[in-house]
Amino acid sequence: MELSMSEMAFLRDLLGASSPSAQPLPFKVGDKLFVRTVTYFMTGQVKEIVGAFLVMEQAAWIADTGRFSDALESCNFSEVEPFPSGTAILNTMSIIDASPIKDLPTVQK
Repeated sequence: MELSMSEMAFLRDLLGASSPSAQPLPFKVGDKLFVRTVTYFMTGQVKEIVGAFLVMEQAAWIADTGRFSDALESCNFSEVEPFPSGTAILNTMSIIDASPIKDLPTVQK
């Protein structure tokens, strides 16, 4: 089955894939974030926004937050795995929610 150009355009619009960079994102360069995605938690500082992707520096995978509200307030998470390069690229389409945080965990624990 082959789709017409108008059907393909409709599907792109429906899925939000027609122009991700044209859709405003609630993030800006410099934001320090705790992000919950469909599969994991991570922290980092937005270095760059490229279309629907956030380039995060000082990035870490948070394997266990501990007490959630306390962890967001104190930025003290139970298990932290920093990205070896310090940089991660995150597709914003996978974000469930995000919260600003004061500090970024940078030490593995």
